[in-house]
Amino acid sequence: MAADAVDLVMAAAAEAAPEWAAAPRSRSSALVAVANALEAHRAELVDLADAEAHLGPARLNGELTRTTFQLKLFAEQVDDGRYLDVRIDRPDPQWPTGPRPDLRRYRAALGPVLVFAASNFPFAFSVAGGDTASAWAAGCPVVVKAHPGHPRLSRRTAEIITAALHDAGAPDGVFALIEGEDAGVQALRHPALAAAAFTGSQRGGLALARIAAERPVPIPFYGELGSVNPVVVTPAAAKARADEIADGYSASVTQGAGQFCTNPGLVFLPADGDLLDAIARRMSGASTAPMLNERIAGGFEGTSRTLAGRPGVRALVWPDDPTAPRLLAMDLAAFTADLDAASEECFGPLGLAVLYERIEDVAGALAALPGQLTASLHAEAEEAGDLGALAGVLAGRAGRLLWNQWPTGVSVTSAMQHGGPFPATVGPATTSVGTAAIERFLRPVAYQNVPQELLPPPLRDDNPWNVPQSIA
Repeated sequence: MAADAVDLVMAAAAEAAPEWAAAPRSRSSALVAVANALEAHRAELVDLADAEAHLGPARLNGELTRTTFQLKLFAEQVDDGRYLDVRIDRPDPQWPTGPRPDLRRYRAALGPVLVFAASNFPFAFSVAGGDTASAWAAGCPVVVKAHPGHPRLSRRTAEIITAALHDAGAPDGVFALIEGEDAGVQALRHPALAAAAFTGSQRGGLALARIAAERPVPIPFYGELGSVNPVVVTPAAAKARADEIADGYSASVTQGAGQFCTNPGLVFLPADGDLLDAIARRMSGASTAPMLNERIAGGFEGTSRTLAGRPGVRALVWPDDPTAPRLLAMDLAAFTADLDAASEECFGPLGLAVLYERIEDVAGALAALPGQLTASLHAEAEEAGDLGALAGVLAGRAGRLLWNQWPTGVSVTSAMQHGGPFPATVGPATTSVGTAAIERFLRPVAYQNVPQELLPPPLRDDNPWNVPQSIA
């Protein structure tokens, strides 16, 4: 994409930003219009996605449903207005720290947002995905850098979105699609840009984060960079529910050919018992699914082979097919001694089982792990009172702690946290899934003793947007 074309796109986004931010009812209607338009083209879009991403109609239909649902969910958030977090402090001459002025605070839209589409979710984390929906809901125009793994789908989705926004009366510049690595970097450096969101590799994400931080005016960069999502199984759970846990783990680690950011690639198991063998049997019988593209398949083959060659690692399931599910194992001492290499994400259907003798020894290894999106604890109900310290360590390394469940299911809801300590995400206080994702694209602004005529609508006494106001 030519440099002057990127400049035009960014200029249009900047011009559209004030009008888009000032019209919440129009934004809400536009979000619903985009959702309905995507739904109307469901069959066409699913066929395109399957041809390029090879994820199967069932998975892709479910993902498109999630995409249209979250667009409508964010429309509801706009209508509700609580995302603006309006706070009004009336003047108080008797305030303990001195006379309090009239103070009014809310969260305003940042401005144009650049979204780097992901490869593994061609709908939910791509052109019309959660980053786009949450940025639009916040009042920010969006420029999407298409992922090269599904270019035809990206272009067709963009055409449908553009038509829907036009019919809904949205200003020109609220949405645009750009393609190519150079165009993405140029947009990231553009002075009109206010924030960026990225889902992808740690190497690529850190390079982009550096660009965002080194701009003359740095901007927020919300990058999701990978995770191995540790799972801990207690001896009691392994004994009581070996088959159930083996079924659940093997299904989760191989789901979608292991191409989930929440794939549980690391599992801590008791050294005695039959659970490891049960997992190995299921992994060896798991079907092989096509991966997203040759680059990802080659990365899986190379990374898994490198890990299999590390000291103390045994290959328990290693089929001839280079993209088939694989299972490795090592003991806790070997894992701790080689933690940096052993805890590196392998994007694909690979499980690494770490065998421990005493569960008390696991906490130290967990505490040394890099930041994770999720951590899971499988235990018996009667153990809960004795596992506080272990649960605390897991929660300290992850954004979401699961009890007797698997992390590959991510619900789009108000309480979801899909972010964690670095390097799982660049911004550990944010989420890219759920209604709290809107907070990434807002900034607080306070007005002190400002006349009503100059206040933004949410801060006025007559409250023309009819949003919740917290008044003290």
